Amino acid sequence: MDRARDQARDQASTARGAALRLLNAVLIDRRLLSDLLADDALAGLAPADRARAQRLATTTLRRIGPIDTLLAPRFTRPPPIRVRNILRLAVSELATGAAAHGVVHEAVGLAQADPATRNFSGLVNAVLRAVGPAPQLQGTQALPKWLRPRLVGAWGKSAVAVMETVFARSPPVDLTVKPGKSAPPGAVLLPTGSYRLATDAGQISALAGFVEGDWWVQDAAAAVAALVLDARPGERVLDLCAAPGGKTLQLAAAGAQVTALDISEARLKRLRENLARTGMQAEVIAADALTWAPEQKYDAVLLDAPCSATGTIRRHPDLPFVKDGGDLAGLIALQARLLDRALTFMKPGGRLVFCTCSLLPEEGEGQLEAAMNRHPGLRVEAPRPLGLPKTALHKSGAIRLKPDHWAERGGMDGFFIARMRWL
Repeated sequence: MDRARDQARDQASTARGAALRLLNAVLIDRRLLSDLLADDALAGLAPADRARAQRLATTTLRRIGPIDTLLAPRFTRPPPIRVRNILRLAVSELATGAAAHGVVHEAVGLAQADPATRNFSGLVNAVLRAVGPAPQLQGTQALPKWLRPRLVGAWGKSAVAVMETVFARSPPVDLTVKPGKSAPPGAVLLPTGSYRLATDAGQISALAGFVEGDWWVQDAAAAVAALVLDARPGERVLDLCAAPGGKTLQLAAAGAQVTALDISEARLKRLRENLARTGMQAEVIAADALTWAPEQKYDAVLLDAPCSATGTIRRHPDLPFVKDGGDLAGLIALQARLLDRALTFMKPGGRLVFCTCSLLPEEGEGQLEAAMNRHPGLRVEAPRPLGLPKTALHKSGAIRLKPDHWAERGGMDGFFIARMRWL
């Protein structure tokens, strides 16, 4: 018995065991994966096992609805959530064609390793053997009830259905390449100038050009905001809420004198690391944009305001399980305050790009309309052609990007982007 317990504990320390801990933290404790990883939740695992644990957890989160549909007939009464998470993780792996014997054996071991699930190890074994190898999952994971009706009301049922299909797939990796440098072999050039890697690109830091700082990871939609700002060599540009720094790097690569400001010193650490790796320069400041005062005003300001992040679900499938929309009113109020504050940092004749990685109109189109009402002297400038889908240009002159754009290519993150200037 002691030997069996020791083996079970060993299995709990594997990539599958780590993936289960991540699932429990998201689905029970309602913690974001980004916070868990920042707290080094995968400490002690080798890099390859860390990557595998994250992949197993995110893949499972993308298919929980179809997995639960498959499992439901196997129960007379649903077992506790920790047991369901063991089963969900195992079924997710089985559905990808993983060797059934190893998956079932380790799932039973994970159940035995936890006193809360130990008595259900026989159930885990029986259910997974009944499911069998390579089960077919039907349908896609639906967006949560607090979010789906809002998006259907804004963009329509068919668009939301395509978004859910995009969210169900592991997203490709997008890169922004420094001027004069090359993307890694196999990267495909997108119409906006970003490059896209296949979903199985492997370890990013091992790709050609990473160590040399020739490029950085940045979703194609996120890169559009800096393209809209159109920074010029020598201009003084302020990047507000700058971390983790993809837009800062774009602005610096354009030759601008960049100030990158963020309230989080911890998040700025990654920005500084990316500046060092790419060999680019920017003034980095940890401060609250609502109270910070610059010595001089700027030619251009980019504000990527804090938001619900609903546009990033394709990369962060944990968000629908952790958030419930309860913080939306506070975020909208903060965005408005930050936008008003950002306007005071502009020189006469300067320009501001306001953006949010949200699919909710209240955090995009609604913010722009409210800002124009508060500041009658503002006008929206339509962007130059950027290779975006025609449907991405909003009637206001702003840009609305959605995950159903480029769906056949893997989609893109959702963003609202507007460039403004004083009359």
